[in-house]
Amino acid sequence: MTTIQGPAVFLAQFIGDQPPFNDLKSICRWANSLGFKGVQIPTLDPRFIDLQKAAESKDYADEVNGIVRDCGLRITELSTHLQGQLVAVHPAYDKLFDGFAPAEVRNNPAARQQWAVQQLKYAAKASQNLGLNAHATFSGSLLWPLVYPWPQRPAGIVETGFQELASRWLPILNTFDECGIDLCYETHAGEDLHDGISYEMFLEKVNNHPRACLLYDPSHFILQCLDYLAFIDHYHERIKMFHVKDAEFNPSGKQGVYGGFQSWVDRAGRFRSLGDGQVNFKAIFSKLAQYDYKGWAVMEWECALKHPEDGAREGATFIKDHIIHVTDKAFDDFAAAGTDEQTNRELIGIR
Repeated sequence: MTTIQGPAVFLAQFIGDQPPFNDLKSICRWANSLGFKGVQIPTLDPRFIDLQKAAESKDYADEVNGIVRDCGLRITELSTHLQGQLVAVHPAYDKLFDGFAPAEVRNNPAARQQWAVQQLKYAAKASQNLGLNAHATFSGSLLWPLVYPWPQRPAGIVETGFQELASRWLPILNTFDECGIDLCYETHAGEDLHDGISYEMFLEKVNNHPRACLLYDPSHFILQCLDYLAFIDHYHERIKMFHVKDAEFNPSGKQGVYGGFQSWVDRAGRFRSLGDGQVNFKAIFSKLAQYDYKGWAVMEWECALKHPEDGAREGATFIKDHIIHVTDKAFDDFAAAGTDEQTNRELIGIR
């Protein structure tokens, strides 16, 4: 078994225009001061990393690694959640998602998609140059408006959607394979890959591609009322990344999973700072240790109530206290009989 690496922090929700959150060195020093050992870096803000440059220049990638290491940290993974979202966008969301793309490809879905695909390919090479082994992203969605089967879905439309999704991702997956990087989809509401069944449908269409892996985040499963512990049992071989994020689901006589169009504060299901929600992290860390998860435990902070800096400070300690330093011996070794093959045969009556 392997002791999980961490604690680490996903920087996306902390980036801002004021120090120490406005450049890579400052935010890394801040993270280190809280006790974090790693940072997961989003890739749309060049103040933190120039993705294309990191893909094309090993010297630049080494420079980025050096900044992080000089702050006493390591880069855990890069993230292209927003770019991955743009690999597949249903027309209903064109305007809402255009803001994720640079101005020159907005209002042009085909150009926006090509840009997103290239971003993912840059991410594969950048991850290789940085010495990483996994990468975080979203799958995007062509079918999310059809997630509820009313009006009745036309026969074959789901299969068509997943076939198209697979055709867009296969070249990207192959690039990641060439670079030796696992591409980890965060199963998330709003994505075609949002639970185990949808992931399996996609996996079938990409011919069980070895790089089509998972970013495990139990908070999304709390909000879906999905068994997040059994999910690990089913998919542990594909789980290569882990977001430590809490959530709660408190249905009432007036609202449930769909939330009644309410804001995050007023939804039955909402994300919380670590320790303030309902996720059983002791059981999660135990299962990941049992299955020899070799990656990082990365805090993702999203809470409608608590201040982010408080969430980060508490989160570093929370993860540190949950990481299991795995044993290197069986607890009952002291009582071992120290027998050999011949004795074993005699004990069960074999002469």
